[in-house]
Amino acid sequence: MKEEHITYSPEETRVYAKKLGASIEPGSVICLEGDLGVGKTVFAQGFAEGLEIHEPINSPTFTIVCVYDEGRLPLYHFDCYRIGDESEMDEIGYEDYFYGDGVCLIEWPSMIPDLLPKHRILIEIQKNLEEGLDYRKITRKDL
Repeated sequence: MKEEHITYSPEETRVYAKKLGASIEPGSVICLEGDLGVGKTVFAQGFAEGLEIHEPINSPTFTIVCVYDEGRLPLYHFDCYRIGDESEMDEIGYEDYFYGDGVCLIEWPSMIPDLLPKHRILIEIQKNLEEGLDYRKITRKDL
């Protein structure tokens, strides 16, 4: 499956992500790609809302993973931007998260390509300043 969705504000991006979070199944892995400042954290916040998680969601840049247990499914939010070597993921026991009963949301999955599950959802967020500062094209591919 491949679909594209256009948003024109952070709130529209959040609403799109919330719908995905509300419909996601246990064991799902969502890979979130996009340049710095494109709206990955806004997407993550909306996604968490869809999982009925109401605590603040921030990018786990320095901790690699944040765990949120309060929603309808556990959310494991990864930020792999600072991963220098895939072996760093072994140290945090990534397999327990990737193949568990919760949902993984992985920012910067391109840093750990050999570790990603075969079946995953790829979300790519792109800006186009010619379309406006808040324009985003969100592409979803089910792999």
